[in-house]
Amino acid sequence: MPRPKTIADRKNRRPRERRATTIRKGDMVQVIAGDDKGRVGKVLRVFPKTNRLLVERVNFVKRHTKARRAGQQGGILEKEAPIHISNVLLHDPKVDRGVRVGVRRAADGSVERISRASGDALGKA
Repeated sequence: MPRPKTIADRKNRRPRERRATTIRKGDMVQVIAGDDKGRVGKVLRVFPKTNRLLVERVNFVKRHTKARRAGQQGGILEKEAPIHISNVLLHDPKVDRGVRVGVRRAADGSVERISRASGDALGKA
């Protein structure tokens, strides 16, 4: 594919193939890069199109809001911002750290995630 010459050409490029992620809503993850490195939190939401996820108490940003209606208060709100999926690892409570994830297929066809560090099951895939 030729290199795009303009911004419009860049926006019209073919989207990349999306891979299924091994991280789901409700999983406990450990942040491995950035300001919150080492923190463990629960995944609140997954954004598969952008490969990002929202993690509880991680990557706080300050949102300056203006009062829109009478009676509504403006101010500075703190809320979580999405973090890239490559900056987190699934947390394994047995080894108490973030681990790489593998997939094991059972004879009946069911699929489960396994920890590469301990070999234990981490839940359904």
